[in-house]
Amino acid sequence: MANPAHAARTVDVAIVGGGIVGLATAYHLTRQGAKVAVFEKGDLAGEQSSRNWGWVRTLLRDLPEVPLAVRATTLWRELQAQTDVGFRESGIVYLARDQAQLQAQSSWLASSGFRGARMLGADATRALLPPSPVPWQGSLYSPTDAVAEPALATAAIARLAAAQGCQVFERTAVRGIRRDGERVTGLQTEHGDVHAGQVLVAGGAWSRLICGNLGVELPQLKVRASVLRASSPASQLDLTVNGGDFTCRRGADGHYVVSQFNASYADIVPDSFRLLRQYLPTWLANKALVRLRLGPEFMRELRMPRRFGGDAPTPYEQHRALDPTPARRTPLALQKLTAAFPSFADARILKMWSGYIDVMPDAMPVIEADANRPGLFVATGFSGHGFGIAPAVGEAMAQLMAGQTPAIDLAPFRLSRFYGA
Repeated sequence: MANPAHAARTVDVAIVGGGIVGLATAYHLTRQGAKVAVFEKGDLAGEQSSRNWGWVRTLLRDLPEVPLAVRATTLWRELQAQTDVGFRESGIVYLARDQAQLQAQSSWLASSGFRGARMLGADATRALLPPSPVPWQGSLYSPTDAVAEPALATAAIARLAAAQGCQVFERTAVRGIRRDGERVTGLQTEHGDVHAGQVLVAGGAWSRLICGNLGVELPQLKVRASVLRASSPASQLDLTVNGGDFTCRRGADGHYVVSQFNASYADIVPDSFRLLRQYLPTWLANKALVRLRLGPEFMRELRMPRRFGGDAPTPYEQHRALDPTPARRTPLALQKLTAAFPSFADARILKMWSGYIDVMPDAMPVIEADANRPGLFVATGFSGHGFGIAPAVGEAMAQLMAGQTPAIDLAPFRLSRFYGA
């Protein structure tokens, strides 16, 4: 990517964060002719954009996200036609062990308006799967839901944006956002100031700190999720599967990305108490899926300044990437997959990793223009759902930043929903 010493000092749009959402926005903006620069404190896709499951799904999304997911599938196809992003319409199936799960899936399908999925009975479900001792009652199936390769895709989108004139800077921490009164005027980076009429904060798990330093209260926390890669068994499964207590997808290398839901942890940190009122209902409803953990992160974040200037090193230079240790329960994901599909008995764990998901109290993102700070835009809090819809989010954000009415309604993603406005 570009050398920070050669950074343009004036651009139309400066983007904070070199993850897939920021880069997808840069890609669409440069296609419109905007002069764009992306600033990443570490390596591109160094955090959750390269550590997620790689699903491109529509199934069982929150209803406001469904139009983004439908549009994203089209855009993923277009990206794959230009360059290899690992996009493949594998089909995704959500399996049901009982009638209650089937009813919930059927209700979602009826309310979503998504015509690319259908309910399957027990026999049709078994026909999709390897032999299984589990008496699956049926499933929700979309043959056009898909997968892509996270690290490959993010790097490819960065190259497409760069080919259109976007400057992409790695190892360039943004220390602060410059303002004239409330109007945004650019960035302070560790390598100097950049003037920009518009700034997009797409900093993933760092967005709360970035916004807070500007006086924007973003009720965002982090959840640590762990994943493993398992070797390919003799009998392969091409379909992407959610089995209730495990998930798996076949990767481009033939191996499998496997996870389980109850291996995710929310570190107890000072923000956990600051945001307790907003998050307590969500945690009580999902405590079987997300465990609480008190560890060294509490003291690390307690010592981290919440407000700082742009003239000295900041936490962004001290922590170039969040790289948490995989949960000890991570290997259980392969055990659960094997219990459901014994053909995976000869699969072996090749690698395990973990990352921090940027979550919101209602598990939906913030995608908006800040009405109180002209020139400031935010796209964050995707709650583990961001990779698949990123191309559509980038397109909608580019439309918004160009002064156009986005083709997809972004009203449900306003930050003000958390504050009764």
